[in-house]
Formats: sequence, structure tokens, C-alpha cells
Amino acid sequence: DERVRAAAADLAERTGTDRGQIKVVQFQAVTWPDGSIGCPEPGMSYTQALVDGYRLILEAGGEQYYYHAAGEDDFFLCADPQEPVADSQ
Repeated sequence: DERVRAAAADLAERTGTDRGQIKVVQFQAVTWPDGSIGCPEPGMSYTQALVDGYRLILEAGGEQYYYHAAGEDDFFLCADPQEPVADSQ
């Protein structure tokens, strides 16, 4: 998936880790509880509707990093990830 490769490249750049050392821990379709896509920011308002999307967990240097996406949107790094309401299988 091109979006997974783009997220891995983003993490490699952020951490200074060689791209080949980044591992995909999890890549799954999920349902997010609202428009924050599992990554709410203080002071922001979000649509209160379920959102189909994806959760990607990457590992670099022994640490895990969470990337979230809605639908077919690009992944973004989530500093304070929340759990999805369900797996969308």
C-alpha cells in the first residue's frame, strides 16, 4: 500500500531511522468514534459520527508509533492515540 510506504518514509525522516529498519506492527481497517480519527486535539470540535478508516502501527528503534487515517486519506502521526470503537473486517 502506497500510503503505508509514505507513513514509513515519514517516520524514517522524523526519527532518523533507516527506512529498512522500520517494521509494520499492525495495519488494520477500523471504525473511529468521531471525526478526530482517534487523535483528538485539545480545544478542537469534531463531528460526532462513526468514521471508517485505518490504524497503522510502525516500530522504529524499539518504539511504536501510531498512524491514523480516515477512509482513503493519507496517514498522519498521532501523538496521543485513542482506541477505535471496532475493527472493520
